[in-house]
Amino acid sequence: MAGGIYLIQDDDRLVEMMEQPYDSEDQLQDLLVTYPNLIAGDQIDRVTARRWLLISREAAPSDEETAVQWSLDHLFLDQNAVPTLVDVRRTPNADIRQKVLGQSIDYAANALVYWPVDSIIALFEANCRDRGRDPEQIFEEFLGANANEDLFWQKVKTNLQAGKVRLVFVADEISAEMRRVVEFLNEQMDPVEVFALEIKQYVSEDGLKTLVPRVIGQTAEAQQKKSSATRERRRWDESSFFAEIKARRGADEAQMAKAIYLWAKSQEPEVQIQWGTGDAYGGFAAQLPQRGRKPYQLFTVDIAGRMEISANNYGSQPPFNAEPNWLELRSKLSAIGLSLPIEPGERRSPSLALFTLQDESALKQVMETFDWITNEIKKA
Repeated sequence: MAGGIYLIQDDDRLVEMMEQPYDSEDQLQDLLVTYPNLIAGDQIDRVTARRWLLISREAAPSDEETAVQWSLDHLFLDQNAVPTLVDVRRTPNADIRQKVLGQSIDYAANALVYWPVDSIIALFEANCRDRGRDPEQIFEEFLGANANEDLFWQKVKTNLQAGKVRLVFVADEISAEMRRVVEFLNEQMDPVEVFALEIKQYVSEDGLKTLVPRVIGQTAEAQQKKSSATRERRRWDESSFFAEIKARRGADEAQMAKAIYLWAKSQEPEVQIQWGTGDAYGGFAAQLPQRGRKPYQLFTVDIAGRMEISANNYGSQPPFNAEPNWLELRSKLSAIGLSLPIEPGERRSPSLALFTLQDESALKQVMETFDWITNEIKKA
């Protein structure tokens, strides 16, 4: 048995605590669910410690094309909406190490396919129900009462599209071989972050227990390459966004995005425009401020050439949280190609491809629809 650590009690008594293996992988997994801070966010990012929102334990998406079933021990999000994929093993041997590394990298490469953002939201809500907690309360505890939940989930989607995820391999002991592999992957994979997390358990004769986490893989080279990965980066504006969407999607789609943007500008000050942040993806949101409540987000337009709305945003607030109004909204949005769910408040994000608005009458109908929506909200 390995050497221990020492705890000084209030009576100046020195208590020796000896390293002790976990009884099972389940024990270590349970600890991560109960104490997410064991994922040592202050070691992963020493400037701004990472905090964790548990999405699901035993997350198991499936690849319909190959009918292969996958199972991940834990799926977390940090406060910057970066998906963090956690795999737990007790002292993995060479065979398990190769399997875990290969499978987790497979997850990272295909995360957007396996976990579209609607699926992640559904997993989060199911996990909250299983724990007897309200999803909105947990979200407020995580990001604060003034946080915009819709923008947060949109950022999750943006990170998935950009391949910006984090892999964390957890064990009670990380071998030298595993350390070298993780350090190599973290230096070479960008924007993916790869870490191993060693969590040793120390127990005293009278039952005191101490857990000591240590992050492995945060080399100086990796930190230098990814110094911007955990910080808010480029904030888009009118000039940079329209130049970029024109380069990516062509002049026609840029012109359609511009027309929608000018509609929103024409509604000021009732409607406000908020620009997003990020290196690879970006866009703007049109919001309707409300006294004493969070802004009413009308829609977002992004660099991928999509106009998107949040069904939950509309269905959880007046006037569209009333069934007759919801059905009328559903009918009007369906006419322009945005399909709302039957039930209000469901967490879905219907989107409309801008290239479908090439006909001038179609674009005009979109603007007239949001004129009606804005007026209905202001009357409520």
